[in-house]
Amino acid sequence: MSYTIDQLKEVAKDLRIKCIEILTEAGSGHPGGSLSSMDLITALFLNKIKRTKENALSPDRHRFVLSKGHGVPALYSILSHLGLITPEELNTLRKLGSRLQGHPDYVALPYVEASTGSLGQGLSIAQGIALAGKIDKKNYKVYCLLGDGEIQEGQVWESIMSAPKFKLDNLCAILDYNKGQIDGYVKDVMNVEPLADKLKAFNWNVITIDGHNFDEILNAYNQAEETKGKPTFIIANTIKGKGVSFMEGNNEWHGKSPSKSECEKAIQELSSVK
Repeated sequence: MSYTIDQLKEVAKDLRIKCIEILTEAGSGHPGGSLSSMDLITALFLNKIKRTKENALSPDRHRFVLSKGHGVPALYSILSHLGLITPEELNTLRKLGSRLQGHPDYVALPYVEASTGSLGQGLSIAQGIALAGKIDKKNYKVYCLLGDGEIQEGQVWESIMSAPKFKLDNLCAILDYNKGQIDGYVKDVMNVEPLADKLKAFNWNVITIDGHNFDEILNAYNQAEETKGKPTFIIANTIKGKGVSFMEGNNEWHGKSPSKSECEKAIQELSSVK
């Protein structure tokens, strides 16, 4: 089953609400980057990866590596929507003994592909999985979601250099380009521009989109599938804290949870989105 644009919008709205609820319950976490990446993750899991209980651990499944591990509330929320995590467990985010830690834990929760959160490592992991797929003659795709502050890490650029060497057209990197990181704006901390030109120079297929426009998101995923001989890098321009007025574009919400009153206001705003 593939979801329509209207259905994707509705699911993403519901998952943003769920993110706010579980972060408030946890008392800590990262709302800004979870909300900015939600449309990218929703479209990917529902219309491309098409994760189900039956294929969740299949050796032929499409893979998703969340390199920006602090955005994991978005991943947990979509896994709950798909029935891989119960609503009760979803509410244990960041609680002692929970499988749902503040960054993905592959040992505790096998529905995530890698333990991430030490920024800069996820694309290398995804590249290794993609290379293994080529060697094993598998048809799965590997998708890796990165943060824009994260790509200031040198290890990311080692992978950006090496993935085209191995012609990994089964690898798709997705940048949640919300322009903010914990220390401020990316352009002020360590500017990564001109990003598209740099990636093209490293021989990636580069697609720049509005990361909140489902038509553009799905078209980019389709182009990534159709591209042969080189990996694809999707630069998705997004808004940190998307959907909540007092969080949008505000780096203060990179890594703090809402209070109960802020939670109520955020849910009211998100619920009113058409």
